[in-house]
Amino acid sequence: MKRTKIILTTLILVFVAANLMSQNQKRIEVANQEFDKYDFIDAQEIYLMVVKDGYHSAEIYKKLGDTYYYNGDYFSAVKWYEKLLETYPNDIETEYYYRASESFKSSDNKETSQQLLSKYLELGGVLPKSESFKSDPEYLKKLGLIPSKYVVEPVAINTKYSDFGPAYYKDKLVFAASNRDTKNFKTHNWNNLPYLDLFVADMDEAGNLSNAVELQGEINTPYHESTPAFTKDGKTVYFTRNNFTKGKTASDRHRTIKLKLYKATRSANGEWSNVVELPFNSNQYSVSHASLSNDEKRLYFASDMPGTFGQADLWYVDILGNDTYGDPVNLGDKINTRGKETFPFISENNNLYFSSYRRGGEGGLDVYVATFDEDGLIDTISNFGAPVNSRQDDFGFIIQESKKMGFFTSNARGGRGSIDDEIYRFTEVCVMTINGDVTDTDTKDFLDGTIVSLMDEDEQIIENVTVEADGRYSFTVECDSYYFLKGSKEGYYSQQKPIRTPKEGGVLETSLELKLKDPCPPNDLGCRLSLQPIYFDYDKADIRPDAEIELAKILAAMRQYPQLVISIESHTDSRGNDKYNEKLSGKRAKSTLEWISNQGVDTERLSSIGFGEAQLQNRCGNDVECTEEEHQLNRRSMFLIQN
Repeated sequence: MKRTKIILTTLILVFVAANLMSQNQKRIEVANQEFDKYDFIDAQEIYLMVVKDGYHSAEIYKKLGDTYYYNGDYFSAVKWYEKLLETYPNDIETEYYYRASESFKSSDNKETSQQLLSKYLELGGVLPKSESFKSDPEYLKKLGLIPSKYVVEPVAINTKYSDFGPAYYKDKLVFAASNRDTKNFKTHNWNNLPYLDLFVADMDEAGNLSNAVELQGEINTPYHESTPAFTKDGKTVYFTRNNFTKGKTASDRHRTIKLKLYKATRSANGEWSNVVELPFNSNQYSVSHASLSNDEKRLYFASDMPGTFGQADLWYVDILGNDTYGDPVNLGDKINTRGKETFPFISENNNLYFSSYRRGGEGGLDVYVATFDEDGLIDTISNFGAPVNSRQDDFGFIIQESKKMGFFTSNARGGRGSIDDEIYRFTEVCVMTINGDVTDTDTKDFLDGTIVSLMDEDEQIIENVTVEADGRYSFTVECDSYYFLKGSKEGYYSQQKPIRTPKEGGVLETSLELKLKDPCPPNDLGCRLSLQPIYFDYDKADIRPDAEIELAKILAAMRQYPQLVISIESHTDSRGNDKYNEKLSGKRAKSTLEWISNQGVDTERLSSIGFGEAQLQNRCGNDVECTEEEHQLNRRSMFLIQN
């Protein structure tokens, strides 16, 4: 993957001046724009030069690691955090174990990451209220999340006429269709289309269908046959047919031919015969669309028989053997409504899928899924949702949950020029939710107004959200995929974070922490380079070894940017005579200047001045009792960029 190199630091203002193309160019002449004059100073670049010159300290390694960490370049951050851990193990604040852990994790070194995280927690570190992953399906239900999305496409065996009601038949698919070069050209009068027969198609592992041929034997007639349900051994089928038995049709009192359920068995030569009508059929109501329970001891179906709550309800009968059945049992008013419930299907996971006109759907018949409790009663009912459900009729749904794939019928999409129902295959694509919050690195306050971007592995933006007062964001993403999260807010350095989603759906909580851009005075070079104080011993002006490391940063900046001209300002604590302290601070400023000039910097680019005790940093004035540490804070040097 090609990563965009982002050159930002946690210690400077961002951008760059085009006038660095030549070392001999004139100094910047923008007197009325104070900040612009110093935008070219890149602290990260200076730190790298200092390390190259042989200087290093815990602070330098921390700052270098941070400049990469806060810009999402975790691979580069690892190098400097690793040096920090190896070289200065006693000078590491607790927070750095967490940052290092995150960096190692993103570099696929999970073992080291876990060790560092354990160390962080051992030292009293507290994890953000993120960094947790939940894959418990019950948890997802409580959150109202759908842990999958589906890719829907029409199957190849569809024609321009009606194709619907798929059913699994061993490793094949059986469905109802019309006008497939059969000898049956009888049409029904309400749409002048051919009657439906049952066909069987080959099905590969991906659910692709081919070679559709008519089922052989006595199963197909000049009238409608549809929605079969096969036993697992493939020897018995229950199916729907118009009220047509032994060559004769029958109708109800209004001369309407109802639907009935029949059973057929497969002979040794592969033909279907011994067609018998199920005993709970009637000429006065329809019984149709059978589905077998997993143990094949119960047959579910749709009917408008007496006792139905609405237009059609879901029922079942117990299969007792020898072509005998128990009395029909209505599944109850929890699942059945005053509308229409039809096309039941019991899946391998014992879920009941069905279609209904009930309220709250997408429109027309929608597919729903119901679960059973321990007593076999209906427990929960959920709309299956888009894209399976549409504004038109969606029904005849079957699924193999273990294969994350299934089929259904719809009249909404009109593929292949169809004027009627078509069969569609749907494939489950695992999705999950990424939730998180955005906080200020230092204050831990939520950062409302932050723009959080979800990007793909090529760092192309997929979606942007703007967080509100609670600092929260949320994205739906695919499982087992690589993404980047990026948080951006004016006045803060952006943070970019790589995310590798797990292979199973769930909820991934992860946080973004944004660092406030350094509020340095525009001409304070020491602040911009995050210099540690240049301290002096009491009553001394000599440059101490610890000060040399900080002065090396100034030296690197002056070598890198020939236009830099700086003034060195030195200070003392309040102890001693005021005049003496002014003189001492002048010596300290001069010794600092000489250290830099002795490294080859032209003295014309340097000036120095001592302020004595005139600019104390704290309360420690004359006659005030202070600790040595408090006095030390006043014995310092500052570096100001000159116009």
